[in-house]
Amino acid sequence: MFDTIADLPIHPLVVHATVIVVPAAALVVGLAGVWPTFRARTAPLALALSALALVLVPVTVQSGDALRGRVPASELIDRHRDLGTGLLPWVIALVFTAGATGWLHRWETARTGPAGPDGGSDSSGGPARAPRLAAVVVAILAVITAAGVVVSVVRIGHSGAEAAWSDVATTTVGSTTPS
Repeated sequence: MFDTIADLPIHPLVVHATVIVVPAAALVVGLAGVWPTFRARTAPLALALSALALVLVPVTVQSGDALRGRVPASELIDRHRDLGTGLLPWVIALVFTAGATGWLHRWETARTGPAGPDGGSDSSGGPARAPRLAAVVVAILAVITAAGVVVSVVRIGHSGAEAAWSDVATTTVGSTTPS
C-alpha cells in the first residue's frame, strides 16, 4: 500500500513531510510547555501538529519498509529502520504532552480570576499549589519529550542519509564505477 506513487517510492516523498511536521510539533509542544503566553495561543496547534506527526510516522516507517524490499540489503538501512521505528513512542509521548499543555491552559484559564493567574486558592483559603506543580510537571515533560523527538529525528535522518549516500561518498572525484 505504501510502496510507490507515479512509479516513485513513497518513502522519500513522505519523509520530507515527516521531517518538517515532527520537529515543528516538538518545538511547539516544548515551547507551550514552558511558556504560558505561547501555550495560551498555541495549545490547539500543539495538539494538531503532534496528532499529524502521529499519523505520519507509521506511514513513513511502512513506506520505508516497502522501499527496503526494493533495495539491496545493507547494515546502514537496517540501522536506519531500527532508529525509525524508535520514533513512534516519542511521538506518542509528544501527543500526550500536547494534551497536557492543552489541559494546563484550560485549567489556568478557568482558575484565572480575582485571585490572579497564580491559580487562586484552595478550599482552605490558602494558595493553591496544584497549578504550579502541574505547570512544572508539564514543562519538564514538554522539554524532555521535545528533546527526545528532535534527537531521534536527527539520528534517523543522519542514518538515512548515510544509507542513501554512502556509496556516493566513498567514490572519489574523477573515478568511475563499473555499471
